[in-house]
Amino acid sequence: MVPRLHESGLRTIVFEQRGYSAGARPTAVEDYSIDNLVADAIGILDAFDVPYALLVGHDWGGLVAWHLAARYPDRFTGLVAVSTGHPSAGRDALTSGDQRQRSSYIKTFVQPGAEDNIVADNFAALRRFGVTAEELEPLKAPGALTAALNWYRANFTGDVKTKMSCRPVEIPTTLVWSDNDPALGREQALATSRYVYGEYRFCELPGVDHWIPQHAAPALASEIALRSAVF
Repeated sequence: MVPRLHESGLRTIVFEQRGYSAGARPTAVEDYSIDNLVADAIGILDAFDVPYALLVGHDWGGLVAWHLAARYPDRFTGLVAVSTGHPSAGRDALTSGDQRQRSSYIKTFVQPGAEDNIVADNFAALRRFGVTAEELEPLKAPGALTAALNWYRANFTGDVKTKMSCRPVEIPTTLVWSDNDPALGREQALATSRYVYGEYRFCELPGVDHWIPQHAAPALASEIALRSAVF
């Protein structure tokens, strides 16, 4: 997908977020709080001396992106959230419909010793979600799987509503969602419009699973280019 964005004349900054880089893999659960994840992204922009940018994030990256857009609207010309609706929309969807069942895997991820269950049968639990063998390789590095699970442990245990509370966003926003996503349902996607006060576009990709960047790269690149052109 990145080459397509470059063809559109866009410069991209793609970085491994904490825990996914061997050089930035703290061991404490609290190191993976949403506040720290947001601060990392702002730190990257500051390090590159980038005053503002178009913000794009998928899945967990999408959650971080929503918080960035809400807290630092002056740093971003727009937001393209992929799969992940606004956190408050996700909260609302948990009270009705099937989102609670879709999210039930999180209970497994936050349990002590979850690592053993996930690596069992050659990562069968993750392969059921469509994670490929190539994508699983980085999780085999020492500490990598624990770091990935600590994202959930830091933000989806205890007072989750307070930890993940997110203001509405006011910057121009696109949500790209796919109707074959097993984890993030239609309710959270449709409810997102209530929490975007700026110009908003909802793009639904039929027949695509959760992994939009891998399996619908041309469509996603087009939406990103369109959002950048609006600015």
